[in-house]
Amino acid sequence: MKQIANKIFLCLLAIMAIFADNSAPCLGTVSTLGSEQFVAETATLNTQAMALYRQGKYGEAEPLFRHALAISKKQLGSEHQFVATGLNNLAGLLQAQGKYADAEPLFRQSLAIYKRNFGPEHQSVATGLNNLAALLQSQGKYTKAEPLFRQSLAIYKKIFGNAHPLVATGLNNLGALLQSQGKKGEAEPLFRQSLAIREKVLGYNHPDVAQSLNNLAELLMQKGMYASAEPLCRRALAIREIALGHDHPLVATDLNNFALLLQAQGKYIPAELLFRRALAIDEITLGTNHPTTINVRNNLSNLFE
Repeated sequence: MKQIANKIFLCLLAIMAIFADNSAPCLGTVSTLGSEQFVAETATLNTQAMALYRQGKYGEAEPLFRHALAISKKQLGSEHQFVATGLNNLAGLLQAQGKYADAEPLFRQSLAIYKRNFGPEHQSVATGLNNLAALLQSQGKYTKAEPLFRQSLAIYKKIFGNAHPLVATGLNNLGALLQSQGKKGEAEPLFRQSLAIREKVLGYNHPDVAQSLNNLAELLMQKGMYASAEPLCRRALAIREIALGHDHPLVATDLNNFALLLQAQGKYIPAELLFRRALAIDEITLGTNHPTTINVRNNLSNLFE
């Protein structure tokens, strides 16, 4: 049985966190420069791009992010923290499209600027470390990713304590990396901690809760605990369909994961229906040659082998 990696959407949620935490506040701060037109134009571009990003419309979001970044560089210079955020967000969008080679240098530039502006233990540095690590993980570079995830998590805990949503993201992402390395015993408590924090702080129906449910379900499935995994898959899918709509790439990920669980239990007909739904969504939103689309297509092809 060929499984789709959860690594891609792990990073997506991390990128969304920096959108929410860094982009809007930094745009507000720019007003101190006295350039109201610059503030308004960049804010509009970022707002539109983020909305498209969250809808899975990556191709439409990309030129808006690039335009916003170009304006920031022109107005503020290449070393400004807002430029770092623009680089980070564009890199996250490129990663979502499977353009890993294009995304990596942007993540590295962003992280370096954050470090020069804030020092090594700032929230933005932690997010930059997390996002670069997630990209490396997507490329199978686990040994390079692990120390970055651990550094990121340590910074988040130092700043926010042990019960913050960003700490939950760090726990989740480190758990996913350990799972990818076959360290299921180390990964499971991290997934459970992440889920508990998110349910308590964000509420039971938040999309990030769905992510934790999905990852925990996949781990339980790998351990052969199908009965324990199935209600988690169903709940994750229901949360995301309500929060994101029925045609979002993350919904496709949940459909694919649920299909894998059904396949493992010999329930091939319902599994086929879910694989086909996931593939249709991915082909429209990500394109036919995206790594995720290819993986889902392979899962469908291998269903009856």
